[in-house]
Amino acid sequence: MAEKRQTAEKPGEPVLRQGRAADPVPAAGAPNVPAEAGSDARPAGQSFPSTDRATEAAPEADKQSMEATSADEGQADATESSEEPAAIEKALAESRQRKLRLMLKQCDRVLLMDFDTLAMSGWPDNYSLAKARRSRDLWLFGALVAALIFLSGLTGFVPAWIAGGGFGAFTIILMLGVPAVRRVYTSRPSYLDLIVMRQRLLRDARKHIEHLEGKEGLVWQCARMAEFNAALRSSRFSELLALSEHRTLARNMTRREYVRLYLIYLLEAEKAYDRVQKAFFDGNQEAIDRGWASVAASPEQRA
Repeated sequence: MAEKRQTAEKPGEPVLRQGRAADPVPAAGAPNVPAEAGSDARPAGQSFPSTDRATEAAPEADKQSMEATSADEGQADATESSEEPAAIEKALAESRQRKLRLMLKQCDRVLLMDFDTLAMSGWPDNYSLAKARRSRDLWLFGALVAALIFLSGLTGFVPAWIAGGGFGAFTIILMLGVPAVRRVYTSRPSYLDLIVMRQRLLRDARKHIEHLEGKEGLVWQCARMAEFNAALRSSRFSELLALSEHRTLARNMTRREYVRLYLIYLLEAEKAYDRVQKAFFDGNQEAIDRGWASVAASPEQRA
């Protein structure tokens, strides 16, 4: 067998090996290429087109991916820059709504104001008081004269019948001063009635002011709405503000002028309250239209 195999091998012909296909005879001067390279092996100096194209396409793909990434980042930055003013605007709107809601809560007691009680429409004027004072003085003078005549008769300066007449006149004049008898012949109030009426009206007004002021001080709380009504910044209300801040306003309302000044302030505060309320509901509606659920809120419940 060996001899036959040796004789079969000739120069220039393929060499046959047992168990695998025939390999070509390597040319002279060619490098030793491993036989195990298989079908993927290429001769020396031959290029790989597919690998070169992949190598050339890789930088282009990287460049496109970088451009896409930068485009995405630019779009994200643009989105963030567009969302930032909206977030600031929403925060400002929420802060303003919170401020308006606090104003409405602190000054809502102004709606409990009773105009007639503070205006004291039944207050007796000075003319009626002066007229009643004159009638009282005449009554006192008549009673004094009748008493002097009666006393003169006791001492013997005047006759007894004149003294008796003086006593009768004194009794009648005293009876005319009794309120039950007085209402029979006249409907005009007496001086004492007018004084009592003034005191009663002033006392009712002070009680109402004490109720409105409460524990916090209504005038002092409503001063925060001055931006909606500049009249609340007037200097004539400065004393009211100081007394309200120290919770001593009600007991210092000893004159009608002070009560009327308090009434004027509450009327101006009521105007400001209506404007604050309108601004609050307008802001609420705008927040609802823009989809800001956290901004759109209802007013606080009144105390």
